[in-house]
Amino acid sequence: MESIPGYIEYKRREFCKDVRCPVQLELDGSEEGSENYENIREICKKNCKYTTYQFHHWLIQKGYLIVRPESINK
Repeated sequence: MESIPGYIEYKRREFCKDVRCPVQLELDGSEEGSENYENIREICKKNCKYTTYQFHHWLIQKGYLIVRPESINK
C-alpha cells in the first residue's frame, strides 16, 4: 500500500505509547517474541483498556485522516 504524498502513516502502537497505556509499558519492558511478551499481547488483542471511541478521537486530535480508495467495494 502506498502512502499519500505529504502525509505520514500511523505507526504501530503509537496511540498506546502516547497515552502511556500500562499494558504497553509492560510490553516495552519485555523481550519481543518471548512468552511473557506474547502473554501481554493477548491482553491487547482480547481485552484492550481503551475503546475505539477513545482511539478515534485521539486520531482526530493528532490530525490523522482515515481514508480509503473509492474503488474499494462498500
